[in-house]
Amino acid sequence: MGRLDGKVCVITGACGGIGRASADLFAREGAIVVGVDLQEGAPGELSLRADVTDEGQVRALYERVAAELGGIDVLFNNAGIAPPDDRSALETPLEAWQRVQDVNLKSVFLCCKHGIPHLLERGGGSVINTASFVASMGAATSQISYTASKGGVLALSRELGVEFARRGVRVNALCPGPVNTPLLQELFAKDPEQAERRRVHLPMGRFAEAEEIANAALFLASDESSYVNAANFLVDGGITAAYLTPE
Repeated sequence: MGRLDGKVCVITGACGGIGRASADLFAREGAIVVGVDLQEGAPGELSLRADVTDEGQVRALYERVAAELGGIDVLFNNAGIAPPDDRSALETPLEAWQRVQDVNLKSVFLCCKHGIPHLLERGGGSVINTASFVASMGAATSQISYTASKGGVLALSRELGVEFARRGVRVNALCPGPVNTPLLQELFAKDPEQAERRRVHLPMGRFAEAEEIANAALFLASDESSYVNAANFLVDGGITAAYLTPE
C-alpha cells in the first residue's frame, strides 16, 4: 500500500524541480498524478498544459480532471517564478512586480477557488500551497515581489485552512528554504557574488534537494498529516532559526 493509494493529486508547476520530483514521488506512492504546467510534457498519468493565471483555464482544468478521473483529493499549487528583473523595490519595474504576483499568488488563489469545491465533493482533502522561507524573513538579496507574493501565499493558506477545517479540507503552506533547482542554479551562475551572500546563511552549508521538499509535500498530501492544518510548514534546513555571519 502506498501512502497516496488511489488519491487524485493535481500538481501545478509540474515540469519544474519541486513539481517534477513531487509528481514522481506521488506516483510511486500510488497517487493518480495530474501534472499541470505552461510547458508541454508535464509528468503524470494525465498531463495538462494550462496558464494558471487565467481563470477560465484553471476552472476548465479542474472540471476536466474531475470528469475524467472521478474527483480530486489533493491540490499541490506549486507554480511560481523568480525572474531576474524582480530586485529591490527601488529598481523593480511595475510590470515585473505584477507578473510575479500573478504567477505566484493570483494562481494559488485561482487554483484554490476552483479546486477546493472538488475536494469538498469528495468529503475533504489536502491543499498544499508552495510559499517560501522568505514569507517568514527578509531575503539576503532582495526580490521584492517574490517575497511579497510568498507572504501572501502563507496568509492565504492560513485563512483557507481555518475556513474549511470543519468541512474536511486542510490547507497548508509548504515553505522551502533555497532549493537546488535549475532556476536557482541559473540565478547563481549569473551572479556568483549574490550566490555567496545567500549561501553563507545556510546552517547546513548546502541547498535542499528537490526530493527533500517533495518528501514534505508527500507528508502533507497523505493522511499521516491529518491534524496539520493552516500551518507554516518550514523545510528550510534551519535558516529561519539561525543568525550566521561569514567564517
